[in-house]
Amino acid sequence: MLEFGQTQNNDDLVKDVNEATFMEDVIEASKTTPIIVDFWAPWCGPCKTLGPALEAEVKAADGKVKMVKVDIDQNQELASQMRIQSIPAVFAFVDGQPVDGFMGAKAPSELKEFVAKIADQAGEDTGDLSEAVAAADEMLASGEYVDAAETYAAILGEDRQNGAAFVGLFKSQMGAGETDAAKEMLDNAPIDIADRPEVIGLRAQLELAEQAAELGETDELRAKLAADENDHQTRYDLALALFTAGNAQEAIDELLTIFRKDREWNEDAARQQLFKFFDSLGAEDPVTLTGRRQLASMLFA
Repeated sequence: MLEFGQTQNNDDLVKDVNEATFMEDVIEASKTTPIIVDFWAPWCGPCKTLGPALEAEVKAADGKVKMVKVDIDQNQELASQMRIQSIPAVFAFVDGQPVDGFMGAKAPSELKEFVAKIADQAGEDTGDLSEAVAAADEMLASGEYVDAAETYAAILGEDRQNGAAFVGLFKSQMGAGETDAAKEMLDNAPIDIADRPEVIGLRAQLELAEQAAELGETDELRAKLAADENDHQTRYDLALALFTAGNAQEAIDELLTIFRKDREWNEDAARQQLFKFFDSLGAEDPVTLTGRRQLASMLFA
């Protein structure tokens, strides 16, 4: 009998993955087949029940969906990037994006319903919507915010879980100066989309933009910091100003400097702001990945 955490060699429907293979086996693979990701650990009692039950439902779906397992003890950075706070935690990816998920134990009937819901997406014809999203993206890039917003809204009318359209509508509203509408949109995001990484990132962007509105110019902040390199508040403000100006790497470096000098400063403000930056950039952004590694090296030094 297989122990939990092991998979059959001749069965590619369920497999173990790690940080090195996550992009290939989840993000890229989900562009052709929906992928369900089970975050677990050997010491987690509920995981030992949920994991095999979830496997059984995936195998019963006849290849319409696949499953991967991630041991969070062996992949702590990945678990952090996915903001895993408790296990078991299950996420479903379709077309490279997380589309659904849950935490904690589930009844067998609920697991069956969850897998069936995700498996059904394998056969959905999303070509027209994909083309519509691409067209709206072009409008957004060209500064045609009103037209882009109307197109994104129409897409969401067809598919309320379309994360790309939700993000696009938010950016269109922000570009058009409709900040209040964009904020209200985030506050009232559908439950099935509210906790997706891209939506969390939008919240972080909005919060950072509101904070940055009260800051001075970067040159002024640099001059003030040059007079006192231990002025952590000025360095913190400079990091925020740099980030909102598009200089993410330099902004992260400034916050890491604060953390290295005094990690407890202002009730751990530097580390908390770093997480907002990471959320805003997205978990797979190279700057996020580098910043998380640097922070981790300081935490465990």
